[in-house]
Amino acid sequence: MKDIKNSDFISGIKASVPIGLAYLAVSFAIGVSASSMGIKGFIAVLMSMTNMTSAGQQAGLLMIVATSGIVEIVITQLVINARYFLMSLSLSQRLDPKITLLERCLLAFGITDEIFAVAVAKKGAVQKWYVLGVEVLPWLCWTGGTLLGVVMGDVLPGFLVNALSIAIYAMFISIVFTAVFSDVKLLPAVIVSAVLSCVIYLVPHLDALKDISCVICGVIASLFGAWLFPIKDEEEEETEQVNQPVLQTAQCQEVQNG
Repeated sequence: MKDIKNSDFISGIKASVPIGLAYLAVSFAIGVSASSMGIKGFIAVLMSMTNMTSAGQQAGLLMIVATSGIVEIVITQLVINARYFLMSLSLSQRLDPKITLLERCLLAFGITDEIFAVAVAKKGAVQKWYVLGVEVLPWLCWTGGTLLGVVMGDVLPGFLVNALSIAIYAMFISIVFTAVFSDVKLLPAVIVSAVLSCVIYLVPHLDALKDISCVICGVIASLFGAWLFPIKDEEEEETEQVNQPVLQTAQCQEVQNG
């Protein structure tokens, strides 16, 4: 049992190395941004420890500087991070049934776009130690990167910081393409999601939905994929396996009689 735990945990850490490196770069930029806004270093680091999301943390920093109210900040964070409800719900269906409710809630804390993509791509029932392994390194890099950014302040030139922030998008695209190459059935859902995202951002008046565009595109693309390639349940598969020999026999008899 101990060997299994260690194996899953180490596998999760290995799978999360690209995520951790990208998070280190992005959180470094956030730390520099917080320093330039005059926000105390320990506050920025504490935010990274409890809020592992670039858009959410950047919005939080801006609202703190603007002296926004607590209720306004909370609502904004709920809207920006609403997609994580959907991701956690989806991943929970793939987790090992033996994982308790408390353990699921703890694992949900570390769910991000990239971590979700890596965890849900694992074949079979996903073990808690694997998910924990995927989450630990990115969390450490996210927190450590923010600390480095705060310490470094404005030492690095702005163009370099902006270049580092692009790494997370390149990494996420690579995750999506890897999943598509492993299962071509995912391609139509990816295309639908990309087209809808472009429509929301480019069509006038629809850009007001951009903060929840991930949720909208994810739900519609998932429904489209489920309609196009429905997953058969175990009963249907067993019925097909039982009936297949019968059908083959019937077809053979028809050929002989013909």
